Amino acid sequence: MLDTKGKKRMGTYSAMRQDIPKCYLWAMPFLLISLILVLYAGVSNATQENAATSSNSSNHPTEFWMKTMTAEPWQPFLSQTPEKEKAKEGETVVFGCQYHSSHGSSLNNLTVKWYKRDGKGQKDVMENNVTALENNTRIFMAGNLSEGDASLTILKVSASDHGTYYCQVILSTGDVVTGDGTKLRIQRALGWLGIEESIGTIIGVVAAGIGGLIVLIVVLTPRLRKCLPCAKVTAHEA
Repeated sequence: MLDTKGKKRMGTYSAMRQDIPKCYLWAMPFLLISLILVLYAGVSNATQENAATSSNSSNHPTEFWMKTMTAEPWQPFLSQTPEKEKAKEGETVVFGCQYHSSHGSSLNNLTVKWYKRDGKGQKDVMENNVTALENNTRIFMAGNLSEGDASLTILKVSASDHGTYYCQVILSTGDVVTGDGTKLRIQRALGWLGIEESIGTIIGVVAAGIGGLIVLIVVLTPRLRKCLPCAKVTAHEA
């Protein structure tokens, strides 16, 4: 048999159990909206990246080379294409690197260097016209140097290949010209809901989800503190 105090405590506990879920019900729409926004952000980001990649990929290095020939002939210049590139693991990518020396100088005896920058720092990929990576046959120059083409080819790309690749040319005159870089993103084959996902997209979606949960907790905590005293008063009155 429970005494009077025991019955009151049981009543208080039962009332709190009934009222606490009510405190959470008002927050459900905010949670659903947050989840929808996170999903929408991921889809929009992936769609925009795919559109940008398709646009950049359509500009063939040779076509770009013909356009840049209108630049001032006495100024050495170098162009890299595309600005951004996306590829799935196992695919082959080609980064265009076109250069031109002053006053029609000879394009022979040139030194070409490719290097990559990512979150870990800078790493040489090609140096003195040959690969700078030991036991690596996946990366090589496919262009004709005598024609001003120092394009780079990477076979069977993997997640470790992501980063920004820069082409650098040392002309026979001693001038050093560096390109603006080509940013490579590696995609997963198929992501959630069949979306092609890059590493950057995944990180963005996860960060947005965590941020939404933090905001929800911050908003919900004061409300819950207000509900608990109400539940106790209701139980005592019962």
